[in-house]
Amino acid sequence: MAIAGGGKEEVGDNHSQLNMEGALIARDRVGVQDFVLLDSHTSEAAFLDNLRKRYRENLIYVNLHAFITSSFMAMLTYIGTLLVSVNPYKELDFYSVKQMEIYQGVNFFELPPHIYAIADNAYRVMCAEYNNHFILISGESGAGKTEASKKILQYFAVTCPTTEQLQIVRDRLLLSNPVLEAFGNAKTLRNDNSSRFGKYMDIQFDFKGAPVGGHILSYLIEKSRVVHQNNGERNFHIFYQLLEGGEDDLLRWLGLERNPQKYMYLIQGRCAKVSSINDKSDWKTVRKAFSVIDFAETDIEHLFGVIASVLHLGNIQYEEDSNGHAIITNGSQIKWISKLLGVHLSILQEALTHRKIEARSEEVLSPLNIDLAFCARDAAAKAIYGRTFTWLVNKINGSLANKDLTRKTVIGLLDIYGFEVFDTNSFEQFCINYCNEKLQQLLIEMTLKAEQEEYEMEGIEWEPIPYFNNKIICDLVEEKHKGIISILDEECLRPGEATDLSFLEKLEEKVGDHAHFLTRKLADQKTRKSIDWVDFRLLHYAGEVTYCVVGFLEKNNDLLYRNLKEVLCKSKNGIIKECFLPSELDNRRRPETVATQFKNSLASLIEILMSKEPSYIRCIKPNEGKEPGKFDDVLIRHQVKYLGLMEHLRVRRAGFAYRRKYELFLQRYKSLCPATWPHWPGPAADGVERLIKHIGYKPEEYKLGRTKIFIRFPRTLFATEDAFEYSKHLLVTRIQARYKGCLGKREYKKQKEAAIKLEACWRGALARKEAKRRVWAVETIKRFIKGFINRKNPLCPENDEFISFVQYTYLTKLRDHVPKNVLDKNWLKPPAILEETSEMLKKICMRNLVRQYCQGITAEKKAQLQQKVVASAIFRGKKDGYLQSISQPFADTRLSEKDINPKVLQLIRGEKIKYVTPVVKYDRNGFKARERQLLLTQAAAYVVEMAKIKQKIDYATLKGISTSNLSDGLLVVHVPEDNKQKGDVILQCEHIFETVTKLSMLANKQNAVQVVQGSLQFHISSGKEGMIAFTTGQEPQIYKAKNGRLTVVSTRTKS
Repeated sequence: MAIAGGGKEEVGDNHSQLNMEGALIARDRVGVQDFVLLDSHTSEAAFLDNLRKRYRENLIYVNLHAFITSSFMAMLTYIGTLLVSVNPYKELDFYSVKQMEIYQGVNFFELPPHIYAIADNAYRVMCAEYNNHFILISGESGAGKTEASKKILQYFAVTCPTTEQLQIVRDRLLLSNPVLEAFGNAKTLRNDNSSRFGKYMDIQFDFKGAPVGGHILSYLIEKSRVVHQNNGERNFHIFYQLLEGGEDDLLRWLGLERNPQKYMYLIQGRCAKVSSINDKSDWKTVRKAFSVIDFAETDIEHLFGVIASVLHLGNIQYEEDSNGHAIITNGSQIKWISKLLGVHLSILQEALTHRKIEARSEEVLSPLNIDLAFCARDAAAKAIYGRTFTWLVNKINGSLANKDLTRKTVIGLLDIYGFEVFDTNSFEQFCINYCNEKLQQLLIEMTLKAEQEEYEMEGIEWEPIPYFNNKIICDLVEEKHKGIISILDEECLRPGEATDLSFLEKLEEKVGDHAHFLTRKLADQKTRKSIDWVDFRLLHYAGEVTYCVVGFLEKNNDLLYRNLKEVLCKSKNGIIKECFLPSELDNRRRPETVATQFKNSLASLIEILMSKEPSYIRCIKPNEGKEPGKFDDVLIRHQVKYLGLMEHLRVRRAGFAYRRKYELFLQRYKSLCPATWPHWPGPAADGVERLIKHIGYKPEEYKLGRTKIFIRFPRTLFATEDAFEYSKHLLVTRIQARYKGCLGKREYKKQKEAAIKLEACWRGALARKEAKRRVWAVETIKRFIKGFINRKNPLCPENDEFISFVQYTYLTKLRDHVPKNVLDKNWLKPPAILEETSEMLKKICMRNLVRQYCQGITAEKKAQLQQKVVASAIFRGKKDGYLQSISQPFADTRLSEKDINPKVLQLIRGEKIKYVTPVVKYDRNGFKARERQLLLTQAAAYVVEMAKIKQKIDYATLKGISTSNLSDGLLVVHVPEDNKQKGDVILQCEHIFETVTKLSMLANKQNAVQVVQGSLQFHISSGKEGMIAFTTGQEPQIYKAKNGRLTVVSTRTKS
């Protein structure tokens, strides 16, 4: 791009070019803050190089988004924003309250990338456009996902408006994190505070933008960690916090000792103590959180009882008796479990050593061998902990729930597991990577959708973007009856001896021909060496992952023996009682498998996310050793691949790197062109076109849409921005100089003029003023006296001023006593000479009040009044009860479309329904009462029974409407005597005045309404007439009299 110009402007243009080169060199040192503005956007090496430059400068955030403007106040916002965050593994001064204030209410384009910018943008757009948002945080363990979600919560807590009541909600939102971390996080080889579950939290905001509640969903808690940890890993934090920080009395009551080495479930990883974790301090935080979140003391006691019982379960040991059956060697642990869970000791002991088998109509207890007994013990521990974690999440949700039923907007935070590839990948990694496949599919679909909608709106041709659609992999995993999950469930549920190897064989049989599935049997000679006989390999979007099927069936079934479940259902521990309901025992259906539950919850999550506006945070771990400043290229390249960042960047950059509204672009860069500076008189689009021609944009560098300019290459934008920075510096210098000179001159002239006037005029002015005032006073008094004497004479020079004074005085008083509404008849009494004027003013005033009143009448009220006028013309002085109905407004309809049978709606779908009311229809012959609905459309009236249209009356054929002069609700709709109609329709409705008025107005036959006295004749069928008699009585009733007439008895209303 070149900067155009000549003559005197050439020097300025050269300076602009030099300044642009300098700025680009600076960018080469610290990188660009938005990956979309990378020139080599397809190069993975350029991507990593930009990330490395910013990381070395402690610039740990980089944006990856498209610039898309919204219509709200012409402010720049972003759709599909993605923030890349690299964990610095050290404290940075990025998260102070001052930093929050800097980003609060500021647009993305104005400040460097930051997690606060993501949070603030989502919050501002939510408040402005009243829609829902979510922020998806992903990355591998140790990349900083949990910390990122904490920072977002802290930002909302500090910057959102609050009251004393809302402060409680805010504190509960913040303190729900340490509780969930204690029960759901653990030390792993990669991260000392690794989330072992997926979490989605909705933060609810009211119309003022204040946080008023929240809701949390959890996904796939790693229950296997309760009973087994790899070397170098720990169990969930809460176990160690309880032992380290729990009070002595509490531990004695729970039967626990402080030493973690005493518990089998805590020593398998051989690292109970971790230098970076302070369990004692974390325990205090959790106890404080329990009180703030409003946990009852009994709930806390029962919760700690459950945690302690899991530890005691792990210490239960078995030995073989003479028959090879398992027996418990030490009864002390099971006694503590019995006490803490409130279950009978002998029944619990039997459940841990026997299995109940149902054989036809009887149940048989089968002793367990040692291996099965340990499996039963571990299954119980996992089930207890897993369901307790679910109970805990529900309890927190209860405290965060907002009781106000008014509509809320939400911002969701999704802290989900990243793509995992280990040396041995099991069932958990399969589920986690399937989850990431779905989220990657969601990200690409929403990104493409946003881009395509923007192009169509601006009238720019959409060019299909080639990208890898991972739907084929998602279908391989989740397709009904054909996917891996369905095959796994089928193998788990089929009768006979199902094993992990039989599952693998079934996979080879059913999906062996899939391009993204491979096993040792299906692989070629070269690939076969890297796949074991018990492995299968999936080609994910992020690369190949080999899964070991050993344990797949067991983990997917996650079964708990029935007799163990029966014991837990009888527990007196409040939490266990809620988690294991007796109704489970009555349900003989096999529960859903873990994989199916996870698939369904994931589908529900995707549905939730699709209904919200997205933002994304991709967290990257720079090295395995958690060392600050170390940038491991191989590790980061791997994460960039499985996070789908290059794919996302390619989709974003397939079109234009930058786009902005004409008004904003012109406002920012107009100083670069003499024709557009300082003001462009015409349309902004013409001004932008003139500006870019002066700057020297080439045709391939930009496109002009309907409301925005689209710039294809980042360097085009950089050059423009650098030229603007240089131009801005020159402009500011000139403006400052001119302004300072102008201020000085203005002040000097002001002071000089003031001094001269004060010295020359002050004394003379005072004297002249006093003399004039006295002369004026004498003359005024004289004129006033003369005027008073001649006040009753015709207008003349002697009395004109006096009369004017009287007029002024009266009008001034009248101003303060003007009637405020049309009903106020008070009027200030005028002097004799102003009576005619006063009468005219009174008429004008009343007309104005009437006009104001009429202008204040809404269209809805006007329609009501029109209907009331028609009702008055029909019923006033003719029918009892009319006066009482005047104050009651007519409803638009008495039944909504939901109350109408869908089949009826389908039958009359071409007509718009104007009014619906329930009615009672009386047969023309036997006068039997039947409940019906009366539907009034634009063209006809329908009498409807459930899903049938019993009678249609076209307004054009309507002969008339009759009703009595009494207070009954009966009306007769008269129709022509032809074969199309069955006869006149006799109806009774509660709102007689409203129904008759609307029917007559829709049919435009107000004059066809008759209010009869005594009796009413109606047409039954061809040549046959009927009679209705109206009378008054003690009780209203309608019956068929002995003479065969329909008799309507009404009570007489007081007029």
